[in-house]
Amino acid sequence: METPEIAKKSPYVLDLEPGTYYWCACGKSSKQPFCDGSHKGSSFVPKKVEIADTKKVALCGCKHSLNGSFCDGSHAKL
Repeated sequence: METPEIAKKSPYVLDLEPGTYYWCACGKSSKQPFCDGSHKGSSFVPKKVEIADTKKVALCGCKHSLNGSFCDGSHAKL
């Protein structure tokens, strides 16, 4: 099993508008925390994130969250 690259050892705290976003799972995207296709050729697949209402979110930057694309504090243990 491949290990994702750590893009950032803290979450990306963003104000997101309603819509569909694709969170980078591999850590290689140049458009963090979102996917830019850099995972191609690997076992990683971006995670679909649907936002229904405008809100502040904390998206995982370390790529090790057990809460999918949302930060769960796993970065504190890396």
